[in-house]
Amino acid sequence: MNAVKGTKGYESGVDLFAQASLNLEFEVINRDFLPFLPAIGSHVLDVGCGVGQNAATLAKLGYQVVAVEPLKEFLNIAKAAHNEHNIHWIEGSLPCLNELQNAHQSFDFILLDGVWHHLNRDERRTCIQRLSSLLSKGGVCAISLRNGPAGMGKHVFPTSDEELLQYAEEFDLQVVLHLQNQPSKIPNKAEVIWSRMALKKRF
Repeated sequence: MNAVKGTKGYESGVDLFAQASLNLEFEVINRDFLPFLPAIGSHVLDVGCGVGQNAATLAKLGYQVVAVEPLKEFLNIAKAAHNEHNIHWIEGSLPCLNELQNAHQSFDFILLDGVWHHLNRDERRTCIQRLSSLLSKGGVCAISLRNGPAGMGKHVFPTSDEELLQYAEEFDLQVVLHLQNQPSKIPNKAEVIWSRMALKKRF
């Protein structure tokens, strides 16, 4: 059994989740973050990469990608589905990302897509502190915040824009994008509302 609490529920629907996720388009789901992508060839980190659809697109665009996922079953699917791309896959988890010790240690762009609601308040603060330490000067961390009924993942917590704004200020991150009350881009999720923030590491 996977020891990472945030994966609870996903292990019972691996194939269903994989099929749905592999059909998602990065440019649609993460459209609001596209203006913050760094220069081609930069180092990017996809945290909670699932089955790797975002990491694969970023690699295809020409970035050097490290992708981290706590659920081994998802990671195995990601590696098999995207083996033509030069992606550094790591089995690891938030909030500390200790498994990154042997990976590239500074990133120009970090993506957390559909991950934040699996962390509790204390974990989120630790997470932002860690992500800030991993960002290069001027680098951007893009985070989507989900609120609504639990989906396949059952270990979930309400998210707070105000809380994340507080952590951003505490750990030297400038808010360069803040969108609220966005409807889900996935069908049949009318009760799910998203916020999106991009946080830039100050020079």
